[in-house]
Amino acid sequence: MAATLGAGDLLRLVRSGIDVRAVRARTRKPFRFLLCGDPAYVAAFRATLLAGHDDGIVPVEAAATLETIDPGRPAELVTNEARCIVFLGQRGDIAGAQLSALAIARLPILAIAVDETAQPSGPPSPPGRGTWAEYVVGSISREALVGRVFPHMIECCKGVEIAVARNLPAMRETVAAKLTRDAANNALKVALASAIVDHVPVFGIVLGALASAGDTVAITALQMMLMLHIESAYGKDPDLGRAWQLLPVVGGGLGWRMLARELSGFIPVAGIAIKGAIAYAGTIVVGEGVTFYYEHGRHMSGNQASAIYERTKTDALAFAREFIERFRKR
Repeated sequence: MAATLGAGDLLRLVRSGIDVRAVRARTRKPFRFLLCGDPAYVAAFRATLLAGHDDGIVPVEAAATLETIDPGRPAELVTNEARCIVFLGQRGDIAGAQLSALAIARLPILAIAVDETAQPSGPPSPPGRGTWAEYVVGSISREALVGRVFPHMIECCKGVEIAVARNLPAMRETVAAKLTRDAANNALKVALASAIVDHVPVFGIVLGALASAGDTVAITALQMMLMLHIESAYGKDPDLGRAWQLLPVVGGGLGWRMLARELSGFIPVAGIAIKGAIAYAGTIVVGEGVTFYYEHGRHMSGNQASAIYERTKTDALAFAREFIERFRKR
């Protein structure tokens, strides 16, 4: 069945699985970061996050997402829109900041210590609600914050990542990376589910062709949605017409999946992992390719795309094999 799908059929099926209105809704979701600490560092942090808007004009709604608070009045911090508290100061400031008083807000607290002489550091994962963690950076700049501070702030923003990126340009590349990882993980799950059906006796005979056609449509739709999400994160209104212009990126991923499907027929067990790995790696290439396009105004080269693909394929194969091993044990 997969082989009989024409290009027009595939595009119609993919289009039917894409909800542009849902993407637009995600760009308008409310959120807020609460800032406190040294006024000079707070001002620098705000300026860093808001830099990069078109024509240098910061929209009022974007500026409103960064609220300076009085840590001495924690009861006023409770709000459904707030995602985390960011304290900024020097290393000595954090020791005397009494951050535990902010725990009543039940929000993650990222305490950023500026120290030009120290090595950048931070926890491996963001703090939980009502707890705090220290991050050491050399300066309040995008380059110094993209290591762990931005990724952990985004981890605190599940469901509103696109709105965060749209309002705070400095965080766009970090948001695009998270959106790409999430989409790649979903593509991996779809491909593994399809491959397992293919290799289960009886069910594989009856459902294999349908599953193979279905995963082509589902994964391509995931990749198209990823493209719309990333362009929305970069301040563009989601537009399927513009997304089709980037189809060469998606086409590469689709070709890899077709090749993987053919190979898996000759490698019955390993083929399951191969399908998953190809879907994962292809989606990573799509996401990073679209991000590169909006960051640099041009497509990445074939060599750059191949390097990303090879880098992610190995990791995806290891994950897929682990998944299959768990499946066998069950």
